[in-house]
Amino acid sequence: MTRPAQRLELFALAGVPWVEAGADLAEVALTSLARSARRLEDGDVLVFAQKLVSKAEGRLVDLRRLEPGSRAQRIGRAVGKDPRLVELILSESRRVVRQAPGVLIVEHRLGFVMANAGVDQSNVINGNDDSFALPLPVDPDGSAERLRAELTRRAGARVGVIINDSFGRPWRVGTVGVAIGCAGLPAVVDRRGHHDLTGRTLKATVVGHADELAAAASLVMGQADEGQPIVLVRGLLPAERASAASTLVRPAAEDLFR
Repeated sequence: MTRPAQRLELFALAGVPWVEAGADLAEVALTSLARSARRLEDGDVLVFAQKLVSKAEGRLVDLRRLEPGSRAQRIGRAVGKDPRLVELILSESRRVVRQAPGVLIVEHRLGFVMANAGVDQSNVINGNDDSFALPLPVDPDGSAERLRAELTRRAGARVGVIINDSFGRPWRVGTVGVAIGCAGLPAVVDRRGHHDLTGRTLKATVVGHADELAAAASLVMGQADEGQPIVLVRGLLPAERASAASTLVRPAAEDLFR
């Protein structure tokens, strides 16, 4: 396997506009690259904030149009959340994993275990209005692949795409960026069968490659009002064949905490 890059560069793209439903994200990225005096090169990876993708794909939901069911009302009272928001969260979920006042952890329909099924109300519309909420893209890996193909076609460079979201973690304080969509690069790099510095064969080392890149990009994106939702990653060396972010979800049979 190729050794890790000795130098990795991350650039927040300049002038990314507020995105509405139907926006051409490939064009948005290429225009922002031009404003940043950069062009895509072979091996580059563009990391897109999930909200940018969800908004462009028309996922914004007006909670005033939702009628919460009895379960959503019951859970809403227990956790102290708007039952209409809970109804939306449940519609995006396979099951509720844990709930407590202020906390609703679910298994998302795509297998992610996360707070509120990734449904967010921050930075989703202009103005401070809790009547709107934004779920994850319907198919983040598909979204990443479409963006990768379009960027490659228009820029003439072989690139990768990651869709990044912020997750909390059990046993650890704070959120970190993780890849919920991945195309054009390996989401997981399996080092089992390789050797460490002493020659010992690695038996359990599987690297969450796309998650590491998403977390690095989050340092540049920020989490509040920075307005830098697209990050260019440059300097990665060729690795194994590409794989989707869905390969990062631990199978139920291997999940000791399920």
